[in-house]
Amino acid sequence: MIQQVIFAIAVVGALGFAFNKYAKILRNIRLGGEYSTDGGDFERMKNVALIAFGQKKMFKRMVPAVMHLFIYAAFMITQIELLEIFIDGFLGTHRFFWDSLGWFYTFTISFIEILSVLAFIATVVFLARRNALKLPRFHMDEMTGWPKWDGNIILVLEFMLIIFIFHMNGADEVLYNIGKAHAEGMEYGEVGSYGFAISRFAGPLMFGWLADYGDFGVWILNLLERFGWWGHILTVLCFLMYLPFSKHLHIMLAFPNTYFAPLNSRGEMENMPDVMNEVKMMMGLTEMSADAPTEDELPEFGAKDVFGLSWKNILDAYTCTECGRCSSVCPANMTGKKLSPRKIMMDIRDRADEVGRNLDSGDYNRNNYDDGKSLFDYISREEIHACTTCNACVEACPVMISPMEPILKLRRYEILTESAGPGDWVPMFTSIENGGSPWQVTDARDKWATDALDENQ
Repeated sequence: MIQQVIFAIAVVGALGFAFNKYAKILRNIRLGGEYSTDGGDFERMKNVALIAFGQKKMFKRMVPAVMHLFIYAAFMITQIELLEIFIDGFLGTHRFFWDSLGWFYTFTISFIEILSVLAFIATVVFLARRNALKLPRFHMDEMTGWPKWDGNIILVLEFMLIIFIFHMNGADEVLYNIGKAHAEGMEYGEVGSYGFAISRFAGPLMFGWLADYGDFGVWILNLLERFGWWGHILTVLCFLMYLPFSKHLHIMLAFPNTYFAPLNSRGEMENMPDVMNEVKMMMGLTEMSADAPTEDELPEFGAKDVFGLSWKNILDAYTCTECGRCSSVCPANMTGKKLSPRKIMMDIRDRADEVGRNLDSGDYNRNNYDDGKSLFDYISREEIHACTTCNACVEACPVMISPMEPILKLRRYEILTESAGPGDWVPMFTSIENGGSPWQVTDARDKWATDALDENQ
């Protein structure tokens, strides 16, 4: 009974802490403005199935894709055993599904054990890639300090989860073999085996020698089994509480992010209705509406801070896996320029976190927020100017994030709202405004057409 009480306190405490943090992340995402979705539910669910569940875009790089699949599959399937641990913890039972599922239970746990071994191998590979092979995309300027440690912390937690599973199953296997199984519903004194694929061999190999020590050995085996059981569930709860601070939040947000991802062409840029309507009025295509803004009410173009981004842009930032695929294919980054699309998403997330903390302090209000800072304090002008809008980062992202969208919005704010920008861009803008052409020519852009008409007449 004491164990059940401790278990309930641990679970409720961890869930309460995690819920509070996830609620704040949701609040931070909602700091963004409106976002309209296009297309139907079928196409969106197809993206979720193929890209979020199926890991489709990961397989453009086969080796990390296969390794990631091992960990992903182990994580998903292990939830079955985790459900049983929760039931056992609250009810005080042991292997709740054993009697009712029979051979299927053995098959399921065996499958989990095989996946766990594959996940162990993948974890070793990923640790080696990060720390021994030092892949360049894991060691860019933005991947120092906490971002560097974050990836390693998660991999260590993966190790712990796997070790605790085999600790639990292995000790339990030996107890069952010697007829000292402690689960309700099992006949004490029965000699047999659970028959799990790995622990039926690994358990006796690791802990079988304790059977020679009589009751003391049984006590140690029970202690080892409980160590594995408690170790696994506590690591899971730690993982749950750690996720809001980690890039691995993508294991939850990848699904809504792929669902809400734009279905239009990758090269299609977001329109600006205010500019479009102004151009139409200038060309006589539409009449000025009564609610059109006056010169004293000019709209703010683009985005200066997270409030000017859409909530989907901020969701992208929190979904970012920090894998660096976007930056590794960015032509600006590859030619030595300062731009790193991954850093852009990390900066947006950091700024949203900062705004959220300030709102929590009670010193600021959502409707008139002003702490004297903006996204430009995180993202330099040089970075946004370097983007070629080639969409390589968008195409490379395994969870359909678009770093290009916030870059464009920041550039639009700088150029259209601040009337600023790189010096070598200004002549082009002036030419477009005065002559409708990016080239500085003295003749009007349509002069060739009028000359042709005059000649034909």
